Amino acid sequence: MMGRELHQLSEVPPGNVLGLGGLASHILKSATISSTLVCPTFTDMYFEASAIVRVAVEPKNAGDMNKLVNGMRLLNQADPCVEVLVQETGEHVIVAAGEVHLERCIEDLQKRYAKVEVNVSDPIVPFRETIVPRPKVDMMNENIHTQAYSPVQVKTDVDDDEQVLEPGLVQKSTTNKACTMQIRAIPLPVGVTQLLEENANLLKMLDISTGKSDTSQSVNKLNPDVVSKLLKLKENLQSCFSRSKGFWKKIKTDDILSFGPRRQGPNLLVVQMDKYPRTSLWSNLESVTTTKPCSVLNSIYDNSVVSGFQLATLAGPLCEESLMGVGFVVEKLDISHLDTIPELPETPSPKESNFTLDTVNTLNTSVNGVHMCDSEDSNPAGKTVGNNLGVGMLAGQIMSCVKDSCRKAFQTQPQRLMVAMYSCDIQATADVLGKMYAVLNKRQGRVMSEDMKEGSSTFNIHTVLPVIESFGFAEEIRKRTSGLASPQLKFSHWEVIDLDPFWQPTTGEEYLHYGDKADNENIAFKYMNGVRRRKGLRVNEKIVEYGEKQRTLSKNK
Repeated sequence: MMGRELHQLSEVPPGNVLGLGGLASHILKSATISSTLVCPTFTDMYFEASAIVRVAVEPKNAGDMNKLVNGMRLLNQADPCVEVLVQETGEHVIVAAGEVHLERCIEDLQKRYAKVEVNVSDPIVPFRETIVPRPKVDMMNENIHTQAYSPVQVKTDVDDDEQVLEPGLVQKSTTNKACTMQIRAIPLPVGVTQLLEENANLLKMLDISTGKSDTSQSVNKLNPDVVSKLLKLKENLQSCFSRSKGFWKKIKTDDILSFGPRRQGPNLLVVQMDKYPRTSLWSNLESVTTTKPCSVLNSIYDNSVVSGFQLATLAGPLCEESLMGVGFVVEKLDISHLDTIPELPETPSPKESNFTLDTVNTLNTSVNGVHMCDSEDSNPAGKTVGNNLGVGMLAGQIMSCVKDSCRKAFQTQPQRLMVAMYSCDIQATADVLGKMYAVLNKRQGRVMSEDMKEGSSTFNIHTVLPVIESFGFAEEIRKRTSGLASPQLKFSHWEVIDLDPFWQPTTGEEYLHYGDKADNENIAFKYMNGVRRRKGLRVNEKIVEYGEKQRTLSKNK
């Protein structure tokens, strides 16, 4: 609110807009202020646009960092749509809804809130990595099974890998050979992925409830409405599995071990083993009596398996972006002398159970083959420390092994990039439709519908446009059409780029059409290399593409 000064008032008549000062340290985004607790709270403002474009900011003068932090805090309070965060690398990041919104936020930060000059990085647009079912046709829409392969066969890194049992299935052992596992990577059904993406907040509440040691306390801390919504989510998830085809049709919600990444993402870790007693992920929402006794193996190493899955889904192998729509199935998890491991009671107590010394000793003897300390020269406390060290070493190896197995199983399937898409509504006259379509095609846009407004020569065009291609789009389309076309952008969905980033011609038809070099532009490969270059990862690019096209300086003179 803009005004010259503040006045102290005892009351304000209805129908006026009132500005209150001194509440900056108590209110974030929005709040309801009332003199009585009986007053119901107003709902938060709803915005169709979601924050998707992010930039990193830093002050030009390092001494102004405190001013920048305070200014970003005020910006976060003033703008209900912006997001302000600090990444693991220490960068201060502003997440906005689009290019115009981002420019406005930077301007307000410099001139109104922080009042310091800042350096702004290039816009960072997130991607997602996923896998798809194996295609049945090649790039020429010909059946792959009936095509003759080209003389130049493309070999991947996993063709001669002994750990790859079949496409999508990997068997790997820990460094000390004490644990062997088989993990399979399978694409999730579209309905399951959308359901998990829409209910990320509920999955976060589920993780909070399962993270407690006492089931009754965790359930009591959850709102009954939240519990009912979580149970409804479980039913919807089971119905999505039942409507699916193939492998996912036989999966039950109790087989899910974890969601990822960050335990609330659109990826699943599923256990498909007969002898694997464990507590269900949804047990905290039901009666405590439904909890099954868990073996010592599961109680110690379940977290290692889940942590390895979280690391694998947080950073994929293509460009270290999060995975989306991928299911990892644990089909085998063998540990040496598994039959000698006793079972843990339902409610173990340090006074009533001998778990700390005897159980862990049995586990380390069966798994590692040796005792971690000498029982004759050490006291019981020393035994516990040594045995816990052995358990920790194997737990770390299992976590690393699960991560590597998930990444390798992912790489054996057809890999794809997912790009964030804007929904773009454009109003234009018939005279500039051709110029507008030229700008859309240049930026990988797609026209979804086109309707003419009754009683005028104006067309309403609904298109989708990749967020990565949207920078400068509004300005360019106004220049090309002399201001006769005005676009409106808002985030819509995630879309798979139906092109392998590492594609090369393999079938006879592809070899005849594209040639041996296949030097046409690969959009997915271009996006992937852009992200890898920004993150400092290795990029496979040739400085000299084709030697026969070079010329020496003497010939040019």
